[in-house]
Amino acid sequence: MSDPTAISHLATASVSDALDSLGLPGSLHGIGALRQGRRTVGPVFTVTYEPVDEAGGTVGDFLDDVPAGAVILIDNAGRTDCTVWGGIMSRTAHARGIAGTVIHGTCRDVAIATDAGYPIWSVSRFMRTGKDRVRVAAVQTPITIDGVLIHPGDILVADDDGAVAVPAARWDEVADIARRIDRVEEAIVDAVRDGVTLAEARARHGYHSLQTRKDPS
Repeated sequence: MSDPTAISHLATASVSDALDSLGLPGSLHGIGALRQGRRTVGPVFTVTYEPVDEAGGTVGDFLDDVPAGAVILIDNAGRTDCTVWGGIMSRTAHARGIAGTVIHGTCRDVAIATDAGYPIWSVSRFMRTGKDRVRVAAVQTPITIDGVLIHPGDILVADDDGAVAVPAARWDEVADIARRIDRVEEAIVDAVRDGVTLAEARARHGYHSLQTRKDPS
């Protein structure tokens, strides 16, 4: 697999279209950028949360094990009533070179993350702590979000449009298709600027078949 950060310019829209053409899921519905203008790409480090019981549990110590360049993907079952990410974690992750955090759940301390320049994608933001409400149940195990099965080491791309996960074994293939989609769309825009109608430009460059499924995967 090629280094995904080498083509970090790829947009989630193009990656999602490429996945569609291969019949692969990947788009994480309901998760959006905390602040616009940020993007990230890197291998996934997965974290799963669960409700606490009488035994209690921790909420953030896993951060010591996340390598630089990874994208942390937290699954808190989409809960928005308590946070699983806050200011200490944003500042620590930023200092350690972690590429970003994507949360199927909620975060807080938005101003701190913004000031640190640390990128976060989440379902929502809410200030109530997750302490004594949730705990880490598993680290670096497969998780499923919105029907998308994600393994540790899969590639996650996130930008203003949201977040999308790509199986590591299919990354090169997906990235190649995404680049081709970008080239086609640029060619269409260039043709329209030269006076061609949009309908004709799309037909000329096969726009309507870009996302057509080509692989029974």
